[in-house]
Amino acid sequence: MAVSSDISIAARGQKNRLVELAVRCVLIFCALVAVATTIGIVASLLFEALRFFQQVPLTDFLFGLEWSPQTALRSDQVGSSGAFGAVPLIAGTLLISAIAMIVATPLGLMSAIYLAEYANERTRGIVKPLLELLAGIPTVVYGFFAALIVAPMLRNGGESMGFEISSESALAAGLTMGVMIIPLISSLSDDVINAVPQSLRDASYGLGATQAETIKQVILPAATPGIAGSLLLATSRAIGETMIVVMAAGLAAKLTANPLEAVTTVTVQIVTLLTGDQEFDSAKTLSAFALGLLLFVITLCLNVVALRIVDRYKEQYD
Repeated sequence: MAVSSDISIAARGQKNRLVELAVRCVLIFCALVAVATTIGIVASLLFEALRFFQQVPLTDFLFGLEWSPQTALRSDQVGSSGAFGAVPLIAGTLLISAIAMIVATPLGLMSAIYLAEYANERTRGIVKPLLELLAGIPTVVYGFFAALIVAPMLRNGGESMGFEISSESALAAGLTMGVMIIPLISSLSDDVINAVPQSLRDASYGLGATQAETIKQVILPAATPGIAGSLLLATSRAIGETMIVVMAAGLAAKLTANPLEAVTTVTVQIVTLLTGDQEFDSAKTLSAFALGLLLFVITLCLNVVALRIVDRYKEQYD
C-alpha cells in the first residue's frame, strides 16, 4: 500500500510539473508575441522612414516651416517638388493637445477627488459608471458633436463678441477632445487617491486638520506621482487622436498659435497621405511613415517620463 501510494504521489507530482511547464511555455510565447509585434511595428516604421530620409533631408523634415507634400507620383507628372517641414504639424498637435489638457485636467482631477473623498458609496456607484461612459463613446461620435455643435456654437459666440472664428478651429477640437479624455484622468487619479493609506488621513484628522486641508496638504502630495503619470498618459492619448481633429480642426497645415484658426495634426496627415491608391516609392507616401515614427518617439518619450516620475517620487507605505 505504501509503495503504491508513493508511486501515485510521484506521478501526481510529475503531472503537476508538466502542467506548470506547459503554462510557463504558453506565457513565454505570449510575451514573445507582444515583444515581436512591437519590434515589427518599429522596424516597419524605421525602414520606410529611412527610405523617405534618403529623398528628403532629416533637418528639412524636423525644422522645416512648411508642409505641402504635393509631389508627383510619376516622373512624367508636373509638380514633383514639395515641402516636408513637420513643424506646422507638430505645432498643431501640441496646440490642440494643450487645449484638451487645459479642459480635462481640472475637470478630471476634481471629479476624482469628489469620487474618492466626498461621494458616498451609492453616489459613487452611480456617478463613476456614468463618467466612464464617456470613454466608451466612439471618437467619430465626438467628431460629429464637435462639427455640428461645438464649432458652430463657438463661431456664433465669437461673432457676437466681435471675434472671427473659423468653422474648423483648434479650439473646437481641443474642447471636444478634453471632454473625451476626462474619464482617463478621472479613473487613474481616483485609483491613485484611493491607494493613499487611510492612516495618513487619520493622522491628519487627529492633528485637527479639516477634510479640505487633509486633501490639499496630505492626500494630493502623496498621490502627486500617480496623478502626474495619469496626466502624461492622457496627453499621449490626446496627441494620438485623429477623428476629432479631422472633423473639427480641418486639414490646413498652418504654423500658428491662434486657437481660433484651422490647424491639423500629425495623425491626420498620416491618414490623409495613406488614403486611396498610393505609390510607395514617392516621398509623399513615405512621409507618412516618417510622421508615424516621429509620433511614436513623442508618445514613447511621454510614457517613459510618466514611468520615471512614478518610480522616482512614489512613496513606499507599510
